[in-house]
Amino acid sequence: MAEIKVPELAESITEGTIAEWLKSPGDYVEKGENIAELETDKVNVEIPSEESGVIKELLKEPGDTVEVGDVIAVIDQNGEAGGSEESSEESSSKEESSKEESAKEEPEKEEAPAASKEESSEEESDSDSSPSDSPVASPSARKLAREKGLNLDDIPTRDPLGRVRKEDVENYESNTKAAAKSEAPAKESKPKEKESKDEFAGKPVEREKLSRRRQTIANRLVEVQQTSAMLTTFNEVDMTAIMDVRSRRKDSFQDSHDVRLGFMSFFTKAVIAALKQFPLLNAEIQGKEVVKKKFYDIGMAVSTDDGLVVPVVRNADRLSFPEIEQEIIGLSKKARDNKLTLPDLQGGSFTITNGGVFGSLLSTPILNGPQVGILGMHTIQWRPVAVDKETMENRPMMYLALSYDHRIVDGKEAVSFLVKVKQLLEDPESLLLEG
Repeated sequence: MAEIKVPELAESITEGTIAEWLKSPGDYVEKGENIAELETDKVNVEIPSEESGVIKELLKEPGDTVEVGDVIAVIDQNGEAGGSEESSEESSSKEESSKEESAKEEPEKEEAPAASKEESSEEESDSDSSPSDSPVASPSARKLAREKGLNLDDIPTRDPLGRVRKEDVENYESNTKAAAKSEAPAKESKPKEKESKDEFAGKPVEREKLSRRRQTIANRLVEVQQTSAMLTTFNEVDMTAIMDVRSRRKDSFQDSHDVRLGFMSFFTKAVIAALKQFPLLNAEIQGKEVVKKKFYDIGMAVSTDDGLVVPVVRNADRLSFPEIEQEIIGLSKKARDNKLTLPDLQGGSFTITNGGVFGSLLSTPILNGPQVGILGMHTIQWRPVAVDKETMENRPMMYLALSYDHRIVDGKEAVSFLVKVKQLLEDPESLLLEG
């Protein structure tokens, strides 16, 4: 027999959730063949079999949380698909023995229904508290919560990944006892109000468990707002020049490079040029140090059905316009097909997000920690613009938003950075010199 364990995933990932089994007990698998899909905080990964043989037992259910090194399945290296002769002989012998024992158990027929009801009720209670519905928690936290009779779903945690730890259970128990003493009279005087609140006043509702990725997104967004001094500054850019270049060059560009000339390559080049002039926006805080990054790995926020992900365009300063467009298209497709790998998401020094594709006119993007800057693009709208004191013209205008960490980036630097991006975009030819 051989054990299948959760392999090492990445330096920052220590656990995941069984999304689905790709094989069933009795199936024959080759060495290296994938047997399960594991959902982690960042991507879904497939777990391969380290041995060839027949799957004898699956030790985890879909929805179970597993850690690196946990045994999730057992493989019989000498077995045959569909089950071995030994197992069939065991099952037949069990049937014969059960028939012999059934005659002895006839006097206890009256007690059997009650026993079966108790067993079924126990099975139902077990299924209600199955691991697939339980939150992420350490083994010690689960044990303590079970001993204290506490529900893990009710216990808040400070862990950025949403994992409940032992100290969270202890804190929750002490706070609950203190609150129960002070709120007991109020609860007794208003039982009907509490009941109507719990039942949503009789309104129909639907409950759905948050996916591991959505929990991680939620926790990290809250963490960023709690641990950074986030501010947002705004400006607007006249897109006339860029739209003129695109209209004149789009056909020849696509014929030459087999890719469409979009806005993202212009914005990426402008951001890189501005980051070189204002390097603190390409940095991060580590303890009591500021780490200024001398590389330009630009994250591109992509919306998927499972939530927002930020794949990274590596060394974007060394890429040409068509290479940037090809990278963005490739990463976006992988994100929507759920094919992103961990290296696609790790790192990044600055992020660009484009809410304009959904029609957003103005927003305040949240930092993608530990980065200290994110640029938000918005929809293009034709608006009257004063060209000079006497002339008004309708121009295609876009609002830009820069969110930044005020702990290391001052307002002067942030505003100047955004003005530089605006100037470069309104004069696209300058991107060839500075971007």
